[in-house]
Amino acid sequence: MTTTATIAQALARAQAAGLARIDAQMLLLHVLGRATSDRAWLLTHDGDAMAGDALARWQALCARRAAGEPVAYLTGRKEFYGLALQVDARVLDPRPDTETLVEWALELIAPCPAPRVADLGTGSGAIALALQHQRPDARVLAVDASAGALAVARANAQRLKLGVQCVQGDWLAGLAGPFDAIVSNPPYIPAQDPHLAALTHEPLSALASGADGLQDIRTIVAQAPALLAPGGWLLLEHGWDQADAVQALLRAAGFSQVQSRMDLAGIARCSGGSMPVGLSPTVK
Repeated sequence: MTTTATIAQALARAQAAGLARIDAQMLLLHVLGRATSDRAWLLTHDGDAMAGDALARWQALCARRAAGEPVAYLTGRKEFYGLALQVDARVLDPRPDTETLVEWALELIAPCPAPRVADLGTGSGAIALALQHQRPDARVLAVDASAGALAVARANAQRLKLGVQCVQGDWLAGLAGPFDAIVSNPPYIPAQDPHLAALTHEPLSALASGADGLQDIRTIVAQAPALLAPGGWLLLEHGWDQADAVQALLRAAGFSQVQSRMDLAGIARCSGGSMPVGLSPTVK
């Protein structure tokens, strides 16, 4: 372990050891007590010598990151849709692609006065808080089965001074509608998917969902029609190859206008549909 180094030398050594440069920079800014967005500061101070204790703490964090621990857990923070969230191992590390779901929901509730929205499996509260921040008049309900996750979401809501209501529950069971929109980034990875091995630091219950990854999505699709207002929408994030299957589930449950939205990489990442006005669909 190196005991002395300039900022430039330390970053170069971390990159040579295989750590992504942006990860090393964010961890270094965290150790130095600077905002993780202040990467320009590192460039203008790259010749500064690092104090031995700061260097040791940073090297320890780099080792944990190399072992697969998300940067968000190591710093305790993650930016999502312009909000600085506090996160830890009780919740998923919010991904930028989930902002696709937020943008779609905001488009759909734009015409609704004081829309009522439910975010299922809220985790850190990322989706619910982003919607509440953009639509202060909305009544947003954040639901999660995990008491630990809800504690994180509540703390974020209080710190950000956003009036999201947090409720512990199993998807939509026991909730009272109607909702103008129901949104969710549920578990959608097949239980035996080899990619789960790289996600061992995140809660498995928020990742895996049955043999085909669609177990929880099926439950939500079955529950949602009874709680959506006429013309209300159900929006679901899902895996890169699940759009066709999720669209089929939505159509079978009586949803109309079924469609998908692309993520930042151009992959169909979210699918949704609306409740036909004047029609009571059969829940299957």
